[in-house]
Amino acid sequence: MAQIEEKQSNDSGKVRAKKQSTAVDMTPLADLGFLLITFFMFTTTFSKPNVMSLNMPPKTPPKEIPQETPEIHLSNSISIILGGENTIFWHQEDKTKLVADGLNQTDYTKEGIRKVIIDARKRARDADKFTVIIKPTDDSTYENLVNVLDEMEITESSRYGIVDIIENEVNVYREKSGISSKN
Repeated sequence: MAQIEEKQSNDSGKVRAKKQSTAVDMTPLADLGFLLITFFMFTTTFSKPNVMSLNMPPKTPPKEIPQETPEIHLSNSISIILGGENTIFWHQEDKTKLVADGLNQTDYTKEGIRKVIIDARKRARDADKFTVIIKPTDDSTYENLVNVLDEMEITESSRYGIVDIIENEVNVYREKSGISSKN
């Protein structure tokens, strides 16, 4: 603590105040600081991380066991192409025979891609095998992919996959959206 010194008199009879020291004992202030830090650490609620569940395919079985590749009928699947500038396209056609007229554009609203997925599932031959194939382009953003994955959760689509887009689909997408081909 700061020390207080008393006045001293000298021989002339005048009483002079002695200059006070400017040194301040910082120990109590440091103790108070640590007490405040401890208080706020114990009373603060930490934010919980937001985690999105992601279904991963099972590990591949040993090669000795022959595995059947199920054929997915076109009515049991829908392909979603994520474009640039928050555009989204979809089709239910053979990817090698796709033309610009077969590529449909929609948006990320409730009446957009969500309705498209639900309607496609209703039209499917076997709704249990209905599969959504997500194909992001180089123009799409991470936010677009997260929005489509959110739609998978909302529409309760348990069968979906993210795959690379083939060259024919890229060309049809560019033709439909009016983007010139990058060579």
